[in-house]
Amino acid sequence: QVQLVESGGGLVQAGGSLRLSCAASGRTFSSYAMGWFRQGPGKEREFVAGISWRGGSTAYARSVKGRFTISRDNAKTTVYLQMNSLKPEDTAVYYCAAGTGTTGLARGIGDYWGQGTQVTVSS
Repeated sequence: QVQLVESGGGLVQAGGSLRLSCAASGRTFSSYAMGWFRQGPGKEREFVAGISWRGGSTAYARSVKGRFTISRDNAKTTVYLQMNSLKPEDTAVYYCAAGTGTTGLARGIGDYWGQGTQVTVSS
């Protein structure tokens, strides 16, 4: 079993940056693909980014490609989301998830989910 705890959210002005972290517990972390999702006000949860268990493969939603970067440190059992050039439409609760592959994560299929961290981007 994997438990996930997100951190790093907050309030930032448009054009600014934030780095989210997702700390995982459990010795099986390195065997899971990891992903970030978000749910904005009045919106459905959407896939943001995913990374394979070794970190060699990544995937991004079109809306964040070129601005966000996902990475992981298996030794620290942590996955990160570096968010640059933030826009007001990036405002959402951001969740991390563990799954069996980036393809499944991109379809919203995750085995474990965190509680989320709020990101608010002011204009």
